This record gives sequence, structure tokens and C-alpha cells, in this order.
Amino acid sequence: MTSDRPLDLLNEAKNKRVMVELKNKQRYVGILKAFDIHINTVIDEAQEIDEEGNPKRSIGKVFLRGDTIVIISSQ
Repeated sequence: MTSDRPLDLLNEAKNKRVMVELKNKQRYVGILKAFDIHINTVIDEAQEIDEEGNPKRSIGKVFLRGDTIVIISSQ
């Protein structure tokens, strides 16, 4: 399947593991459950990770505001 639009890429990543980096350099890893046109995002089984990629703490389900997100990467 080809992805011509950014939201198509997010649709392909739905229910898969993703890494999300925020403007403040915090990073979260978890299962992408939902997002909207503003890229407000819901991540389940979320873990905050440190700079080396090691888990810092488990959070569970988290809502990330789209205007704080810099990167969403599928794992």
C-alpha cells in the first residue's frame, strides 16, 4: 500500500508500536490507538524512555497533544 498523505502513514501505524518525541525532548513508546487531524494522539501501554532508549517509567494510556509532537516513528 502506498502512502500519499501523512495521515495515511498514521493509519498504517494504528494498533502498532510507535515512538513519539515531543518538543521538550521527552519520548514515549507504546501502541498507537487513535489520532485526529490535529495529530492529537492516544498511545496505550505507554512508557517514557530516556535518551538512550531505556524505559524510565510506565504510564499506561496517554493522550499527547498534537502541537507538542515533533516525531512519530513506527517501530
